[in-house]
Amino acid sequence: MGKKGYLILENGKIFEGVSFGSVSDRNGEVVFNTGMVGYPEGITDPSYFGQILVTTYPLIGNYGVPDDAVDNMGIKTNFESDRIQIRGLIVSRYMDHKKHWQAKRTLSDWLISQNIPALQGIDTRTLTKMLRQKGVMKGAIKFGPPPSRHTSGLFLKNVKDINEENLVQEVSCRKPLFYGKGSLKILLIDCGVKNNIIRNLVSRNLSVVRVPWDFDPYRNNGISGFDAVVVSNGPGDPKMAIKTIGTVQKLLSEKIPFFGICLGNQILALAIGADTYK
Repeated sequence: MGKKGYLILENGKIFEGVSFGSVSDRNGEVVFNTGMVGYPEGITDPSYFGQILVTTYPLIGNYGVPDDAVDNMGIKTNFESDRIQIRGLIVSRYMDHKKHWQAKRTLSDWLISQNIPALQGIDTRTLTKMLRQKGVMKGAIKFGPPPSRHTSGLFLKNVKDINEENLVQEVSCRKPLFYGKGSLKILLIDCGVKNNIIRNLVSRNLSVVRVPWDFDPYRNNGISGFDAVVVSNGPGDPKMAIKTIGTVQKLLSEKIPFFGICLGNQILALAIGADTYK
């Protein structure tokens, strides 16, 4: 039996559970995911950076975690990035075995190895309905004495909202990276791109130039002549990625195909004068 822990929400609600990850306190934005499978991909998705993830499917962990194999481009084949991106995991019931031919370790072992806290035994149905009705909110996973509603509410009011930070810079690549040898060149602005986006672009006979979120293609020699621009998915408030918005505004004058995915689409909207809200 793991150590008792608590999920505390900014509205004062407290959920008691049992640890199956790292026993460490962590703050984050609490969100939910309704997928029945795909937790290795989900918790490594950079779009979840800074968040405490709640899974609505009741049984998690039954097929373990695969290995760290990479493809011929050096990209991990079983995950959406090189590490776990979430700040914490909340499930109804954790299955501590790995019944799958690709499984190399349990989900618990993986979370502990990367110092990620996780709780099971939480009423995720009630929690999800609350998040759906009231919207995502700040939360914390805490261990130790049972917290009171009053003290926990005061604690979270003093926790900084992650949407006030530029999360994109935390998950973007640090230098230009090149993939594929296709006939058309795609400029991919990395705001937290998932591995499968890169793979899908390359599989369509495209050459992909992946650049950091604050990269200015007009100030760097050697990266030019691109045929289209893609702005990737990513975490946080798109308004925090000020340099990306400015770059996109310049690139729009090139009159070439241009599209954004998730956060990238919101950045594109901001670049043309629209507004975003949450």
